[in-house]
Amino acid sequence: MKLARRFFGLWLLSAMAAVIALPASAQQASQALSNESVIESIKKRGVIKIGLSLFVPWSMRDKNGELIGFELDVGRKLAEDMGVDAEFIPTSWDGIIPALIAGKFDAIISGMSVTAQRNLTVNFTDPYAFSGLAILANQEMTEGFTLEDFNSPDVTFSARRGATPAIMIAKHFPEAELLQFDEDGASSQEVINGNAHATMASQPTPNRYARDYPDVLYVPFDSLFDPRGEGFAIRKGDPDAVNYFNNWIAHHWRTGWLDERHDYWFATEEWADQVAQ
Repeated sequence: MKLARRFFGLWLLSAMAAVIALPASAQQASQALSNESVIESIKKRGVIKIGLSLFVPWSMRDKNGELIGFELDVGRKLAEDMGVDAEFIPTSWDGIIPALIAGKFDAIISGMSVTAQRNLTVNFTDPYAFSGLAILANQEMTEGFTLEDFNSPDVTFSARRGATPAIMIAKHFPEAELLQFDEDGASSQEVINGNAHATMASQPTPNRYARDYPDVLYVPFDSLFDPRGEGFAIRKGDPDAVNYFNNWIAHHWRTGWLDERHDYWFATEEWADQVAQ
């Protein structure tokens, strides 16, 4: 009987020790997650590294070679609010997610549409902007075309490799030929040169090209393809970063700052004289 009570006493002490250890263990795990967050790395480094690809007017170089655009405004404001500097790392679109995963930068802020396929590899914040795709076509080559006419083996589309327009063209116009390029401007140039019937891009890019080349290009349809939100992309397993960035985005939706900056870059041409035509 005494032996049983002794074993019971030892078991009780062991159980109590385990219960007491649980909060400490949970606290240590929480602390480890916090320390591993990219937010903590940014604070220690004093710099947030942002990956982006260059395409007008999201991000581009002005006449002096300096980076300007909507994404640059967002990144600089984010850095200012975090009390750190911003370092922008231009990266080709088809390599931008692998570069994020490899740790080349802390986040992608580059008009990246939130998709389920991309979400298998990276995490996304809530949308900080919204956009949709429109067709930009060569007038002479597509005169009188209906939407169905673009889905033909005789039609050639051009698009930036790995970007959402390339995916949407393949989905909606599977019969058409698709030429893919590493730079966004190259796909539009193919349409201007008459080497492709059409391309697809997020508005207001198609409207801007149509205004710049009124005798060559036009936007044949008002409807938008694949309207969706655009979020920051970050590496998986970082709830601290998702929480901070989402709160930052929500705050600047409420203040109207994101709307104001988006309208400046996408609804006006006030910035056009800063870039080479």
